[in-house]
Amino acid sequence: MLTDRSHRRLWRRARALSEGLELPDPFDAETFLTLLAERRGRPIEVLPVAVDAAIPCGLLLTTDHADYILCTPGTSALHRQHILVHEAAHLLCGHDRMPTPETSGVRALLPGLSPDLVRRVLGRTVYAEPAEQEAELLASLILHRALREGPAPGRDHERAGTLVGAPSRRPERSRV
Repeated sequence: MLTDRSHRRLWRRARALSEGLELPDPFDAETFLTLLAERRGRPIEVLPVAVDAAIPCGLLLTTDHADYILCTPGTSALHRQHILVHEAAHLLCGHDRMPTPETSGVRALLPGLSPDLVRRVLGRTVYAEPAEQEAELLASLILHRALREGPAPGRDHERAGTLVGAPSRRPERSRV
């Protein structure tokens, strides 16, 4: 459990990380991952993987050459966006450089993947873990910032719709 002091430190760090990021305009999680991959100098691939209730709906898997976000394919656009940004937040926080835990989640999802290939696996396991709290807070702050920094006055509803997974509407052209 976090103390008041460590809680404040977590918030300061997450705010600083969030405010220092370049966000795509309009915000799109896939474009955000592309920008992050460029910043990190290594690819980030999103892999749709069917999961059961015992396995997290999103996992971050890092190897020596690339990062992979495993994401359940049958979820809403809003949930998918949050999963992608949450897993990206693990990268932004440096959680991929922490000691490697047991990789049973990856073995269940990708049984043919060699454990020697996997450098780090992060998934939503227990929210009480500091790394999960930090990633969740940072993801929420990124998405809040994307909503707050709408493209133009009067178009806030379009920005909000994009963030919650609503289909974009193109202006109708007048018929002449």
